[in-house]
Amino acid sequence: MGLMLGSRPPPHKSAAAGLSTRWVSCFCIASFCFGVLVVNRFWALPDPVKLDETLSGEKQQSREVQPAVKCENKASLKNDMLRASLPLLISLGYFLCCRRRLWSRQGTSFLKFLRHMTTLDKTISSLEMQLSAARAVKAEEEESPVITKPGNEQSSKRPKVFFVMGIITAFSSRKRRNSIRETWMPQGEDLKKLEKEKGIVIRFVIGHSATPGGVLDRAIEAEEEQHKDFLRLNHVEGYHELSSKTQIYFSTAAAKWDADFYVKVDDDVHVNLGMVGSTLARHRSKPRVYIGCMKSGPVLAQKGVKYHEPEYWKFGEEGNKYFRHATGQIYAISKNLATYISVNRHILHRYVNEDVSLGSWFIGLDVEHIDDRSLCCGTPPDCEWKVQAGNPCAASFDWSCSGICKSVERMEEVHQRCGEGDGAIWHTSF
Repeated sequence: MGLMLGSRPPPHKSAAAGLSTRWVSCFCIASFCFGVLVVNRFWALPDPVKLDETLSGEKQQSREVQPAVKCENKASLKNDMLRASLPLLISLGYFLCCRRRLWSRQGTSFLKFLRHMTTLDKTISSLEMQLSAARAVKAEEEESPVITKPGNEQSSKRPKVFFVMGIITAFSSRKRRNSIRETWMPQGEDLKKLEKEKGIVIRFVIGHSATPGGVLDRAIEAEEEQHKDFLRLNHVEGYHELSSKTQIYFSTAAAKWDADFYVKVDDDVHVNLGMVGSTLARHRSKPRVYIGCMKSGPVLAQKGVKYHEPEYWKFGEEGNKYFRHATGQIYAISKNLATYISVNRHILHRYVNEDVSLGSWFIGLDVEHIDDRSLCCGTPPDCEWKVQAGNPCAASFDWSCSGICKSVERMEEVHQRCGEGDGAIWHTSF
């Protein structure tokens, strides 16, 4: 639409400009041709036979007279060349001047045309990506339908929101979920209000057990009936399946909501929603961003240790480090990257560590890595000092525990000492 609106001048100006351009071009060409004719007329080369005779006659003259004659002939020839070249130089100069004037008139319009073409190309690329995502979602639904209950089918049109935050949780983490519900996550009508007024969607993300419909699944269904804050995945839960779960989460969330950003957070991390929203809003205009606390830890080849990497040999010699990637406690990706994961989910390789897997999916892509340290503050007193300075952290956890140590017991304390205030999210504009 940008190409069609505002790029074409009014009709009467266009016609006048086109007529003037044609006449100036014709006049320049005519001037050039005239100069060539003048040169051909006045700069006639002597006949070869007469030239030979002249040279033969000159050889018979005395050596004293010969130099003077030659100099005189050279001077005469030089003057003739200058006189004959003058019309050509004038015509050529005028021609170049005309072309320069034409370019100065058309240059601005041409640059506008290039800008419109660039905008149109980006729009087409975005539409192609959305179409590919829609096809991928449809194929996924045909292969393995998402878990839904009768009368709870998904709408064909995705709601437009600011960001979706998926809190990765497990069947055994009921107390962790409650600690979050009692602190930084709104509940009931406030959760719906947050989605409607601020465009912020928050859900606990979980799949199903190895025996769907068993006691574990029934417990989650009862909890969902009470709180209405789950996103169920077509995924078999398991600690060593976190990379697969993360991939399915982004694909499912992108299919359900049209968001600017998709956030993943663990269920033992404290989050200040207002600060997270402000952080993401600063990068809203960028097409492909990957936001988190970037790190490059060692590739652990030794078996039996935590975070052992079975495919360590792919990262070079033993003792090497991983490429830069966001730590797994919390990170965010923009819509185009979530769509990319959804479209290519069948061929994206999954390493044992989900944060490494996500970082590897963006290697070779034109992705901007945003290293934001407010997403990895420590627990009190670290985050407390920053609150007192008027700069609350977006997220807090303990590096030693890869989350808040004893989060069930300490989440309330961290919230009281490091929270931005329960009303901050409602007074923050994005």
